[in-house]
Amino acid sequence: MINDIISDMLTKIRNANLAKHQVVQVPATKMTKNIVKVLEEEGFIYEFEEVISTFTSQILISLKYKGKNKKPIITELKRVSKPGLKVYSNHKELPKVLGGLGIAIISTSKGIMTDKAARQIGLGGEVLCYVW
Repeated sequence: MINDIISDMLTKIRNANLAKHQVVQVPATKMTKNIVKVLEEEGFIYEFEEVISTFTSQILISLKYKGKNKKPIITELKRVSKPGLKVYSNHKELPKVLGGLGIAIISTSKGIMTDKAARQIGLGGEVLCYVW
């Protein structure tokens, strides 16, 4: 049984990156689909596809690498808000990851978005994770 779907998804992506896999499979929920959509929009992954079988639905994520030696585009995925300790931030205090080189994924009332998009709209929310 999985308690924290987001942490599980980030760990699977991190492990697949370290093993230099092309594709990783994670359980499909609204939250994971929206987070993967943000990762695709920001250029951290190539694409994703939802595969629905009789009992479960999964998301297949195509990972992105650069160069001949297949250096991963995603160098780090860090979970911030956990089930035991939720981390919230208003739009003025949203974190900047690595001085703007990385992104923070924020869950707002208008959906899941990057810290940059949330700052432009003027929304705060729960800080889910950092990606760089």
